[in-house]
Amino acid sequence: MNASGTGALLATSDLHVGHPANRRLLERLRPDSPDDWLIVAGDVAERMADIEWALELLAGRFAKVIWTPGNHELWTVPRDPVTLRGVHRYQHLVAMCRSLGVVTPEDPYPVWSGPGGPVVVAPLFLLYDYSFLPVGSATKQDALARAYEVGVVCTDELLLHPDPYASLDEWCAARVAETERRLSAVDPRLPLVLVNHHCLVREPTMVLRYPEFALWCGTERTADWHRRFNVAAVVYGHLHIRRTTWHDGLPFMEVSVGYPREWSERFGGEAPRPCRVLPLPTVAHAR
Repeated sequence: MNASGTGALLATSDLHVGHPANRRLLERLRPDSPDDWLIVAGDVAERMADIEWALELLAGRFAKVIWTPGNHELWTVPRDPVTLRGVHRYQHLVAMCRSLGVVTPEDPYPVWSGPGGPVVVAPLFLLYDYSFLPVGSATKQDALARAYEVGVVCTDELLLHPDPYASLDEWCAARVAETERRLSAVDPRLPLVLVNHHCLVREPTMVLRYPEFALWCGTERTADWHRRFNVAAVVYGHLHIRRTTWHDGLPFMEVSVGYPREWSERFGGEAPRPCRVLPLPTVAHAR
């Protein structure tokens, strides 16, 4: 717990340190204060060695690092000596993070008590269930057929395995049920910062260049969580569209870095710094 009253709660995602330019970006990253916490909302890398390198580096620099997996950490790729799939791969990632002192979705939720606190920071691991159907598709099967027809298919379909679940839909349902149980047990007097790799509401996917990709971006099961629970902010990544949108008066912060070409074009060649989550802006916005 941060009791010093200094520092900031920061967030980033989609570091993709398998790319040399992104690896150099991470090597240069330093906190502004020794009391800064850093949320890492998934997609650090694909290979286990790269994930461990990045999280170990960050854990040595920030007062606390909080991680939740993206889809890329869960891929079983041919060039990775760690060939675990599905739940076993996730459990391996959790064990690795714990050995580094990094907080995971399986650990007690930490309380940030620095500026803007106290708040409970809750890293979530929820996956998706193909329920973000593009306009014109009535079922998952229709939507997937359309995605394959136009050639917009997430690599998850090849590399992300649900073992031992029969499907990603089933794994997602199990994760949602367990996470709802844990969030319901949090002291309702304490606000929550919800952290997930995928979107908790559908609206941010409406700006995707290829609407078919929304299938792999979240689940409708979480659409009301920011109203049901005492939420102060939501942090996510995955879309590679860094921005803050407001839903029911609450900030939803997409905090991704993205691939080198993306951040170089978007930020004029400057490496994007982590986003500040707390203290929150003082002006509320309407949805």
